[in-house]
Amino acid sequence: MSGSPLIQTLAERLRHAEATRAPIAPVRGEIAPDDMASAYAVQQCNVDARVAAGERIVGRKIGLTSLAVQRQLGVDQPDFGALFAGMAYGDAQPMPLASLIQPKVEAEIALVIERDLTCEKHTFADILRATAYAVAAVEVVDSRIEQWNIRFVDTVADNASSAMFVLGSRPVPLADIDLTACEMTLSRNGEVLSRGNGAACLGNPLNAAVWLADRMAQLGTPLRAGDVVLTGALGAMVPVTGAGTFVTEIHGLGSVRATFA
Repeated sequence: MSGSPLIQTLAERLRHAEATRAPIAPVRGEIAPDDMASAYAVQQCNVDARVAAGERIVGRKIGLTSLAVQRQLGVDQPDFGALFAGMAYGDAQPMPLASLIQPKVEAEIALVIERDLTCEKHTFADILRATAYAVAAVEVVDSRIEQWNIRFVDTVADNASSAMFVLGSRPVPLADIDLTACEMTLSRNGEVLSRGNGAACLGNPLNAAVWLADRMAQLGTPLRAGDVVLTGALGAMVPVTGAGTFVTEIHGLGSVRATFA
């Protein structure tokens, strides 16, 4: 399927939109709204293109971890996208706004894996044993679809609307943090723009991690040692309207800054 003319055409269209910063019409006009396989085939086509161009996959992101957003898009599960080394920025390292179209930021808990996750069905214990540590993170999401007019197949095809991510520099073992009760604030210039906690991510970020580990193993591309997993938003997304710094604070994980130049 990934080699079909339609899949190739949609993948090229999304690549061109990203390169030119000119968003396109939703892809759901050309693939059925419930055609998950085709949407992931478009995503994989562009993942393969980036790898062929020399980029390195460093992990995965989980999207649609809010039950309210799932209901809004008419689905009953999250989605995932690939993370590349070129997407990664350091705490407070300037990120170029000029390369983005309509960015938003969201606060997340990231897991860094230290053991491969290759089972067909994983448990909390598997994830706990395989995770080296958690860090606070900011994901910069961006849509190559006009005005964020997306449904499930649109965001899946568009690599789960991913763009960039920033990891905090305080690694914390999972035994030392309450992943559900930890409170999060996302602020800019001292004004809190989003609040939440770990429970906002499918009840517990580990639920999202288990789902992803199962899905990737079933696809033959399991999570490996060293992979970064962005487990999903802990609160509402916030639009980026200009240069400046967003500060995420997560109780138990410290803070991380996403700076746009």
